[in-house]
Amino acid sequence: MSVATTRSRRLDYSESTRAALVDSAVELFTKRGYAGTSLDEVAKRARVTKGALYHHFSGKQALFEAAFEKVESAVFGRLEEIMRGPEPPWQRALNGLREFISSCLDPSYQRIALHEAPVAMGWERWREAEDRASFGLIRSSLEDLIEAGDVDQVPVEITSRMLFGALFAAATEIASSTDPKKVGEQVEGVIVQLLNRLRRTGGGND
Repeated sequence: MSVATTRSRRLDYSESTRAALVDSAVELFTKRGYAGTSLDEVAKRARVTKGALYHHFSGKQALFEAAFEKVESAVFGRLEEIMRGPEPPWQRALNGLREFISSCLDPSYQRIALHEAPVAMGWERWREAEDRASFGLIRSSLEDLIEAGDVDQVPVEITSRMLFGALFAAATEIASSTDPKKVGEQVEGVIVQLLNRLRRTGGGND
């Protein structure tokens, strides 16, 4: 067996071990939260030693941030695909809104990204992470709507910030509700009304 093959197999094993740990962490953090999850449980569920866990992660917070990144990246990837789709900008914006609300109903996104992350990561780091993941999509979507003539000229940065704030306030409401589906439907209705107020007179109704 060549040295290169040996290294390749070791790398594959290392990557699969890390992936198993992150998957295990996502499952346990979703069920039990940050405080209720131990590293021993994560390692046991991933079928690796605790030493292997520490080989990949410095501690519980680092593991949580990897779980957060996995959950957040999945949502961001779906939204990015929608926002780059072939539909007209207005329809893409509505589709993106509905996908975001649907993501807020997902237990892993609710528990990890919305409930636990602000505490485990700290409010500022959490907001920075959300900003990197979602704000750019909101701003580019608004720019597309203006360019297409769907929305009048508005200050892009401040309007995007206001929409971003409204969406994440809504996400928190959905995640904290005893009836997330109902609140999600209400949120969609309110945000669509807000978007329609920005829409140019003469635009169609979707």
